[in-house]
Amino acid sequence: MYLNNYITSNITIVKHVVYHNERPVFENRDADLSAFLLSAYQYLQVSYPRFYKMDNLSKLGWLTVEVLLKDSGIKRYKPEEIGLVLSNANASLDTDRKYMQSVTDIPSPALFVYTLPNIMIGEICIRNNFKGEDAFFIFEKFDAAFIEQYVNELLNNDVLQTCICGWVDVLKEDYKAVLFLVEKAEKAKAIPFSSKNLQTIFDNLIIDNI
Repeated sequence: MYLNNYITSNITIVKHVVYHNERPVFENRDADLSAFLLSAYQYLQVSYPRFYKMDNLSKLGWLTVEVLLKDSGIKRYKPEEIGLVLSNANASLDTDRKYMQSVTDIPSPALFVYTLPNIMIGEICIRNNFKGEDAFFIFEKFDAAFIEQYVNELLNNDVLQTCICGWVDVLKEDYKAVLFLVEKAEKAKAIPFSSKNLQTIFDNLIIDNI
């Protein structure tokens, strides 16, 4: 564990609620997933037409990063100093299935574009002009130890100065996103970047005795 790296912000989106640093900031429990994602986008009061053409996985990841970076001061870093390390269990299966259904009639190019999970990373990078290291991994469940090790290698070897990492997964109406902003410098309310703290936040629990 490298205690010189810190989680300076985290966002969880699950069960139609958006949590910022474990505190709920937005919810729309009466909507289906598509309607919830749209309402979260409207809550952010941003104008980004590309959002409407994205699949649900990309929308979820994009929205989570948008909330994560709000008031983060991330613009002080150079584009090549900012990276993304994301993971999930279902890759792009949600969109893959929709695309295969479209093939029986007229194949949808708009869906085909999103039949790779790293397209989500591309959408996030286009929006934010990120040019640093990025990677997408498939695990059966969130692997906090792997994320800790991988991101620490990037930060401690000066490949990156800051990294957005975590989990974004969608399959039909089942979804969860948990992303962390990890930086080298400690800030107010920052917590040590460790697999224990990653897992605690992922499980939507309160971190005690930081």
